[in-house]
Amino acid sequence: MVSPALRVAAAYSWRLLVVGTVVYGVFSVLGRFHEIAVAVFLGLVVTALLRPTAGLLARRLPRPLAVAVALIGSIVVVLGVLALVGETVAGERTTLEREFGDGITRIERWLEQPPFRVNPEALTDIQSRIGQFLSSHQSTLISTALSGAGRLVEVVTTMALALFCSVFFLHSGDRQWGWFCAQLPRSARDRVSVAGRAAWRTFTGYTRGIVLVAATNAVLVGLALFALGVPLAVPLALLEFFAAFVPLIGSPIALAVAAVVALASKGPVVAAVVVALIVVIGQIEGHLLHPIVMSWAVRLHPLVVALSVVGGAIAAGVIGAVVAVPLVSVLWSAHQALRTAAKTI
Repeated sequence: MVSPALRVAAAYSWRLLVVGTVVYGVFSVLGRFHEIAVAVFLGLVVTALLRPTAGLLARRLPRPLAVAVALIGSIVVVLGVLALVGETVAGERTTLEREFGDGITRIERWLEQPPFRVNPEALTDIQSRIGQFLSSHQSTLISTALSGAGRLVEVVTTMALALFCSVFFLHSGDRQWGWFCAQLPRSARDRVSVAGRAAWRTFTGYTRGIVLVAATNAVLVGLALFALGVPLAVPLALLEFFAAFVPLIGSPIALAVAAVVALASKGPVVAAVVVALIVVIGQIEGHLLHPIVMSWAVRLHPLVVALSVVGGAIAAGVIGAVVAVPLVSVLWSAHQALRTAAKTI
């Protein structure tokens, strides 16, 4: 006879295999049509962020005009921030070139001293090898740049499609969801409606929360870098803002870039202070911002977050790492809502 423990393990095993196959199939389909998937996801993000503003404007303006004002206003704000960053970089270009040149010389001297005692000839050899590599692979670099231009076209197309989706989501998202539920069998409509409301509530909570966390991190990093005199404080703060959308690993990577800039421009002491910021901001984010800001969204265990980020990165790169945590949160919220609804029946 088969033992009960083995029977239970077998029952769970085939269910896990089915779930894994479905998840793999979903990611495979999304991978084939990743531009459309990313556009819809970005459209939902824009909708989650701008729906309260559009709703307030709709009290005084017609709904289409309110949506247009909310979208155009947000685009103007984003373009203004990007213009500020570009102007900052252009204004500091000459100073940056001089500081980075001096900084590289300081780093070389620092490496030649104890405890590293790097041979100066080795550093010179590394520079010559880099120059030889760039000259010998010039054609490859040019083709990579041209492919990057093609990628830019894809990015612009995806952003345009995301904007197009967000217009209709903001204007008539409720009616679209109602139409979708009406196409389902009558027995499944209530369950899908309950799961959908819970999923959207979690998604909006997570989106607004992560934007608030990212903005707080960016302000803290920008103020700290400005106080330390590190160049490119505004662009590095903007990098921290976008990096914070990848939980656990995004902020440390952005601050590592800031530490390299500080090392090249201000020396090892300031770079060490920037490295200390990684620990401090990580503690603030993990123990203060996330528990408070994310209280209206699903709270996931840090291990689940880490596995989701790594799994998403393996499946779909940077985009997968960004999408993984909100996707897991939405699925778990829908599951919890369905369980609660089943118990009340």
